[in-house]
Formats: sequence, C-alpha cells, structure tokens
Amino acid sequence: MNRGSGIIMHIASLPGKYGIGTFGKEAYDFGDFMKKAGQKYWQILPLGPTSFGDSPYQSFSAFAGNPNFIDFDILRKDGLLKEEDYNSINFGKNSEDIDYGLIFKEKLKILRKAYENFKLKKNEDLKEFQEKEAYWLDDYSLYMALKSHFDLKGWQTWDEDIRLREKEAMSRYEIELREEISYWNFLQYEFYKQWNALKSYVNDLGIEIIGDMPIYVAEDSADVWGNPEAFLLHKKTLKPLEVAGCPPDIFSSTGQLWGNPIYDWNYMEKTDYKWWVDRIRQSLNLYDVLRIDHFKGFESYWSIPYGEDTAENGEWVKGPGIKVFNAIKDELGDVNIIAEDLGTLTEETIKLRDDTGFPGMKILTFGFDTDSSNPFLPHNYEKNFIVYTGTHDNDTVRGWMETTAPKEQVEKAIEYLSLTKEEGYNWGVIRGVWSSIADISIAQMQDFLNLGNEARINMPSTLGKNWRWRVKEDAFTEKLAEKIYKTTKIYGRCSEED
Repeated sequence: MNRGSGIIMHIASLPGKYGIGTFGKEAYDFGDFMKKAGQKYWQILPLGPTSFGDSPYQSFSAFAGNPNFIDFDILRKDGLLKEEDYNSINFGKNSEDIDYGLIFKEKLKILRKAYENFKLKKNEDLKEFQEKEAYWLDDYSLYMALKSHFDLKGWQTWDEDIRLREKEAMSRYEIELREEISYWNFLQYEFYKQWNALKSYVNDLGIEIIGDMPIYVAEDSADVWGNPEAFLLHKKTLKPLEVAGCPPDIFSSTGQLWGNPIYDWNYMEKTDYKWWVDRIRQSLNLYDVLRIDHFKGFESYWSIPYGEDTAENGEWVKGPGIKVFNAIKDELGDVNIIAEDLGTLTEETIKLRDDTGFPGMKILTFGFDTDSSNPFLPHNYEKNFIVYTGTHDNDTVRGWMETTAPKEQVEKAIEYLSLTKEEGYNWGVIRGVWSSIADISIAQMQDFLNLGNEARINMPSTLGKNWRWRVKEDAFTEKLAEKIYKTTKIYGRCSEED
C-alpha cells in the first residue's frame, strides 16, 4: 500500500432523511468530500445484515449485505418506488441517532413494495445474480424466509426437521416459502447493485474502500445453520460445544464472552479451507482492502465451554496459523489484507503476521500508558503499518482526552505531540498520525469534526447505545475538506496528481 491516509465513516452513520445512512446521494457526496480532502482510503464497518444488538459484527450472514443500506431514491429512479411510498414515513425523530427497531418495522415494508413492482418488469439480471451467488445466496434467502416463518426466532428453536436440514424438510420449505425466498434474493440483488455502483464511483475518484471482516460469525446465522460441519457443534443438537471470547485482563476481570461458535479447524483443513477462501474472495469483491478483526485468533484463540456466564473458564487453543492464508493465496493470489493485531501480542502472533506480509495496526492513543518504548508511539512505528487515532471500538480523540483517559496519559500526549488549544487537540493528534513513517494513517470522521464522547460509535462489551451515531447533515464542508487536505499534503499523503 502506497503512502496515503483515510477516514473511518460507517455507511449507517451517513446523513440522510430515512433514518440510517444508505448508498444514496449522501454516500456519493462523502466520496466527493474525501477527494477534496486528498484522501486515498475510505474505511467502513462490515456491511452485513445486523442481528442481535444491531452490531455489524454480529450478522445473519458473512456474505449477504444489509438491506437497510438500499437507497429509496435510487429505487424510485429505477421505477420501483414512488416518492409517496416513503417520503412521509417516520424513520425516527432524531436525525443524529439510528432507531433500529423503527427502521426494521418500516423499511422492509417499503422494500417489499419495490419487490412487488420489480416482479412486473422483465429483468434477467436477478436470475443471473442468483446463479452467480448461489453458493451462499440459496442458504441465506431460505434462512431469512424461515426466520420470518418462525416469528424471527433463531434457527436453534426451529422445528427439528428443518433445524437439522433434513432433505424432505428442505424441499418442502423451498416450495412453501418460494415467494419469500424470492423477496430476499431481490434484496441482495439490489444491495449489490447499489453498492457496486457506489464503489465504482469512489474508485474512479482514486479512493479505495477498506472493508472490515469479523473473524467469527454469529451463532444465529445462515453460515452456521448452512454449514454446521464447519463449526464445533454437538452432533445431535447442533448446540455449540465451545464459544469465542477473550480472557480476563486489566480491562475486564471476567474477560469478554462473545458467544460466537468456534470453527472446526480440522474440518476446514480437510476441505482446503474452502469456506474461508470463498469468504475472502467475496469480501475482496466488496472491498479493495480487507481488515480482518481479531487476527490473533488464527494463531491461537480463547475457547470457552458453551453455557458459561463469563469468559473466565476458557483456554488458549492453537489456531490454523499460516496454513489458512497459504490456502487463500494459492486460490486468490496476493490479497490486500490488514491484520488487526491489537491487544497482547505474543511472538507467535507477530511471526504469523510477518509471515503473511500483511500490515498490522497501531493506535496512537494507546501510546501514553507506559514509557518511550511503547510500540504505539510514532517514533517506534515501521512503514508496514496502518496507524489510527482510534477505531470504532475507541473513544473519539476529544472524548478520550476529556472523559476516558487518565489525567497523566493526557498530560503525556500533550507534551509528546506538542498539543495546543490554538491548533486544536484533535488536530494535533491527527498530525501525530499523519506525520508518522507508517504507510497509511486513518482517523475517525468524528475526530476531524472534534466531536466528544457523545459521538462514540461503540463501547465494547456493552449493549443498548452502540452503532447509533449519525453525522449532521451539513458536516462535510468545503472548509473542513481544505483543512484536511492541507495536513495531508504537508505530510506527503496525497496522490501525486493532487
């Protein structure tokens, strides 16, 4: 990756009139803003359909896209909706907050109208899409149709015959739910159509998309229901035997219990890691660069017995290591992947990252809790890293300085970075990342806007208030773009043509 910089901006957090960010005009406007600001990388959070807790890291599918991002105005231009179908609907009173429950209730009804209108047109593109994506789409659309049939309950509670995917039951439901399956196929067709058009536009501006991929998938997902042999599940009940998480540490005395099923890596190896190859291929069709979350889990992972209330009674288990990435490279060639290697790093994890050649990550605000040897301080960086002011899991720079960080760490940051109120503490921290030797520097959009704790998008291990932040309608100004561009130009991160 050539020297450059970028901005983290979740699609859901874009402005707009319909309750949540979409692939519509505001997304194209943000691409134009990025271009004016001299940026080369737009980093987004996972695009999958969200499930429990509204987290993009707990999705109904590792392959499908979130229908919430489908833009109504584009559907109207395509003749699938009329403006009166959606312009008077209440999608939430606060334009800077996402009401997921309300959007779920209202948006799918409008999308179903679009589907009914789509059926009246002769369109071979959907059939072609279904055939091309059948390897994941068939299971996903049947799974979503079944969720509707079983009152949105998880697949573990479905009738035994279809829960276990018995042949007769599969055939019966494929016939019985044919229309609902077709609806979910249509939603994925529209999602990919709109996303590919937006991505093409952004790429033509000289900007690459960095996507984010959770290492694990949700238990209640088409992935686990459709591929039970790929996970450590009880052979008869299909309940997980072990689940994922993190051990107790200074941040949490009981650790983090994520609850995701653990992969059966022995099975994966016997199949030449086909599921993973397919997943990476699909992700790199969606994005130009792929950040893999919790990269350490490929070297070793914290495995917790199913049914535990905390992560305390887990154990470290060796992962597949370099074998999975060799299989991926054998099939796909060189791949643009970023290894999220944060947390406590062992020599084995560092070796795996270095053996893959993937760049790792640094977070500047992690650099002030020890001494000058801290690897997160810029004078200790190397080129092959992606350096952040913070990610979606961190507080904003302003929130960190005013709320989250201990006073002594803030004082260290002020001294190390020569921060001044005149420059703006947020701009000084951005300068610290942009001026570093690291190939890529990235900041959250909230940091450029100097937003505080109220704009934090996620607080790990909590539920209820995460993933809801949206940017103000008039945030992406010419003045702000010029200021970002000036900093980017000074530190040699703009394109040569800029």
